[in-house]
Amino acid sequence: MSDFQIYHTLGQPEDEQDGPANPAFSRQLAAPQFRPPIASSPGGYHQAGPADASSYQYGAQPAQQAYGTPGQPQEHLPPQTSLQQSSPGDGYAGELTSQMGGLGLGGEVGGPGPARPHKKKHRHAFHTLETPETSSGTFNGLPTGGQLQQQSPGGQYVNQEITPAMSQFPAPANPLFNPVNTPPAGAPSAAWGQSPNPPTSIGTSVQGRVDPDQVPSVPHSRDVPAQYYLSHIYYTLENHLPPPGAVPFIARDQGNSSPKFARLTMNNIPATSDALSSTGLPLGLLLQPLAALSPGELPIPVLDFGESGPPRCRRCRTYINPFMTFRSGGNRFVCNMCTFPNEVPPEYFSPTDPSGVRADRETRPELTRGTVDFMVPKEYWAKEPVGLRWLFLIDVCQEALNKGFLHGFCEGILNAIYGDDELVGNDGNENGAHEDKARRLPSGSKIGIMSFDREIHFYNLSAGLEQAQMMVVPDIEDPFVPLSEGLFVDPYASKAVITSLLRQLPTLFSQIKNPEPALLPALNAALSALSTTGGKVVCSLCTLPTWGPGRLFLRDDQKIHNTDSEKKLFTTDHPGYKKTAQKMVESGIGVDLFLAAPGGGYLDVATVGHVSAATGGETFYYPNFLSPRDTQKLSQEIKHTVTRETGYQALMKVRCSNGLQVSFYLGNFLQHTFGADLEFGVIDADKALGVMFSYDGKLDTKLDAHFQSALLYTTADGERRVRCCNVVASVSEGGREAMRFVDQDAVINLIAKEG
Repeated sequence: MSDFQIYHTLGQPEDEQDGPANPAFSRQLAAPQFRPPIASSPGGYHQAGPADASSYQYGAQPAQQAYGTPGQPQEHLPPQTSLQQSSPGDGYAGELTSQMGGLGLGGEVGGPGPARPHKKKHRHAFHTLETPETSSGTFNGLPTGGQLQQQSPGGQYVNQEITPAMSQFPAPANPLFNPVNTPPAGAPSAAWGQSPNPPTSIGTSVQGRVDPDQVPSVPHSRDVPAQYYLSHIYYTLENHLPPPGAVPFIARDQGNSSPKFARLTMNNIPATSDALSSTGLPLGLLLQPLAALSPGELPIPVLDFGESGPPRCRRCRTYINPFMTFRSGGNRFVCNMCTFPNEVPPEYFSPTDPSGVRADRETRPELTRGTVDFMVPKEYWAKEPVGLRWLFLIDVCQEALNKGFLHGFCEGILNAIYGDDELVGNDGNENGAHEDKARRLPSGSKIGIMSFDREIHFYNLSAGLEQAQMMVVPDIEDPFVPLSEGLFVDPYASKAVITSLLRQLPTLFSQIKNPEPALLPALNAALSALSTTGGKVVCSLCTLPTWGPGRLFLRDDQKIHNTDSEKKLFTTDHPGYKKTAQKMVESGIGVDLFLAAPGGGYLDVATVGHVSAATGGETFYYPNFLSPRDTQKLSQEIKHTVTRETGYQALMKVRCSNGLQVSFYLGNFLQHTFGADLEFGVIDADKALGVMFSYDGKLDTKLDAHFQSALLYTTADGERRVRCCNVVASVSEGGREAMRFVDQDAVINLIAKEG
């Protein structure tokens, strides 16, 4: 076992940790005294102070910035109250304490009485209760050198330090959450906590039932944090709970990943499986690794370590992150997952100060940011990375033409690629100064166009042609690609050819009118075209594919509705679609489907949509498409599909601390065996998955629980990267403390995915 003394070098004195048991200490809590401002201490890696998660509560001050400014001496700390120290007559906090104590959560001996003093110093990585110093850089014009707001003991979004220790329990923590005590109109948010009304707790009748008039308003509890984060930043290590999932916010990455990328269901984890079972809640992690950033947030840093690649733990293969500690003068780093000491590569060496902080830490984003991108060497390549290939597979059957879906889909492609911009000339050089501004696809990306009905049509889009050349493949039993050059082209170099083709397609097929499309052969032809490079297929379909291999039949029998046989309608009927989807994932190909049933006809979405679900794509369904009513919506969704951040040839691995193990994954992916990497054909900014954890031992309450997800993918402009997201949570003995820091949005999301 490695030495964790360097985890915290500024521990709190033993007698100060026993403060809650001291009557004099309790009297100080009741009457906080004025404290003059204290200058910030020099920045460093570690922090001091009590790390006991049980001291965290609704109205607690946000934790000091972890791995930043060391804590001040105890006599300078503001008095803090603990929810466990409240009596049943202390308002809502006391009532909640007595109620949760009656549930028997936590397994503490002696019931909800005062917590036993700790005999050893805790070595948590963060979550102390000091008042945070304003040592962080300014953001969006916020003043420096002082505190933004002061927090009241019962307040949550009232007069807080930078960001709130947010609670998502549906119960009021102060008058602000009670519909009766709404703030006056026009009052600034900083003054909401100064209401003369005393705190109101939930009223109960003699029978112990909740008074409906005292139940907090759900819209109010949602709108208050939404209003708060309009003018406040969420600091990822200064708060224990993330903002609600539906609230827009700006995050400041301090070493813990933003909730936009990763959210834990429980930000305080019970040490044992029995304690977790007493809560009745799942322990899981929601991941959205390519989530879009809000305007004003710092971009994800991209780091290149050359041919050696990023430093990793030799035992568990965890990537370097802010929670790894350095010892032996900087010659070794201790893995935060498995506690294994590793030798630091010579090219990565840097001396450390007496507290174990590297001298170059502030210039190393991988040691200060929770989410980073690592460039990887060739040993991580499955195939030569190239720019993303987009293949538009267009249904040109009679139904698509008659209902206007073909015309709307072609216009949507033009709008997605070019929009109203006419800055780039046909030769790619005209108005070259504006080319980067006009380009909606990343540099290196190319597009191709195919169409299908009973036959498959390929198009040569070379920039030297006056118009596109169409090549027809009637053999749908074993389709092949007749083009070696000209199928995938730069969309801006061949703008005139592409624009002319997409505008002529409805007219071109107006006289042919084949009523039955052959979808599976067209998907197999797209697989052949992209097998060497990987890419993304955007496919349209307007009627049930009843021609050729993979033809489907009407399964929607009215007789089986509301019976056990009805669930068969939600399963994939044809094995050919499963086989094609697996081959696409192995080749790094994803499919987005745009399905339209103009007359409300049957499309067997369960079978057709399996291809997009298994490959990491998306299915857009228009059950009663009507042009021009739905054309604008179709165009906007095609544009969003093409322009959002997209990666392909993706693999993912999730790692966790000793004592925990991955139980199973929830989402759309391919996994050959349990424990193997998750495989995705494509992954984009809108895709998320869930990870469930179980116990294989007991967690150490003196340490934190750590989680890391690593996504290996190829970017749209042809770079092979690993995106690492690091999450940390405190550990407590029982379930009582865990209940205070539950992320209800993440819990509901995981339960829905599992269902």
